Amino acid sequence: MSNRRNWLKQIGLGTIGLGFCQFEAFANPLEEHILPDLDNSPVLLRSNENPYGPSPLARAAMTKMINSTNRYGWDLWPELITLLAKKNNVSDNNIILGAGSTEILDLVLQYTALKKGNFIMAENTFNYWTAPYEKLGLKKITVPLTKDKKHDLAAMLKAIDSDTKMIYICNPNNPTGTICNRDELVSFVKEASQKAIVFVDEAYIDFTKEQSLSDLVLENKNLIITKTFSKMYGLAGGRIGYGIAHSSTIDELNTLKSTPNMSVSVVSTAAAIASLNDNKFIQQVYASNQEVKKYTIDQLTQLNLACIPSYSNFIYFSLENYKKDYFKQLENHNIQGTRIYEENGKWTRITIGTMKEMQRFIEAIK
Repeated sequence: MSNRRNWLKQIGLGTIGLGFCQFEAFANPLEEHILPDLDNSPVLLRSNENPYGPSPLARAAMTKMINSTNRYGWDLWPELITLLAKKNNVSDNNIILGAGSTEILDLVLQYTALKKGNFIMAENTFNYWTAPYEKLGLKKITVPLTKDKKHDLAAMLKAIDSDTKMIYICNPNNPTGTICNRDELVSFVKEASQKAIVFVDEAYIDFTKEQSLSDLVLENKNLIITKTFSKMYGLAGGRIGYGIAHSSTIDELNTLKSTPNMSVSVVSTAAAIASLNDNKFIQQVYASNQEVKKYTIDQLTQLNLACIPSYSNFIYFSLENYKKDYFKQLENHNIQGTRIYEENGKWTRITIGTMKEMQRFIEAIK
């Protein structure tokens, strides 16, 4: 511990106790002047990124760490793991780091594909990572969402059979922005995990006041949770995420990696540690997201475009009543959105940017 403390001091981060007081000057309110000039840059509303960038403390920490990228992060990764364990009310041995939550998704893919069978997920949900599952011989079973675009947990339970190896729940769900009732989800996990692994993706839970399921892993070996620094913390390009699971499950996941936790760079690790210590920034991002989301939904509703209530940093809405070429309108105004997810109702998704960005978006589609 003393060697780790000394090394952290040398690189300018210090321990948690000493950590980030030297960076307090950077913790300013959100300011849009840090963003590119909207008149000359595309408005990126496609990938649910944080439009305000990383925490000011994270920027300072990354800058400090650049000079130490000639060293591996052996002494830094445990510091982050301890912080994450504390945040999620678990122990250090319940945490595994990854280069974004995508690596955790891929790792669980490998883990569940060791035995052939099937996996279950909603339609629509975040599914870009599932193609390798099918190439590895697993069959994908999809269960339609409810009419109000929520996970149909009862139907997903019924879909489980003797060949089911994993059930995936994105909560809040991407692209719909809906969230499962916690009591119902806890009940679902308890029953489903007796038959297969339940994999809960909480990438967007920081945009809610909902409680994570992380504490359940202490007793449940078949529950795996993934979280990310890509969304609320503004580190999508930093590629850092983590998994939470029973200690024995973490041990098994680690056997599928040549060197556990090593895929995360020291720069990203320093940024993550700093981000976890910048509650002021996170509160500001949360408040801004709520304000801009309300504005955008109000404006879309005035345009007679139905919206799904969102527990995330994006909005799922219908273009069924839209008379213009929506995607052409975005293109003409240098705005990057996403696609149609459901032809029935022409449902699409838009990321919530800054207020100025969303005002530009609304003007573009009027």
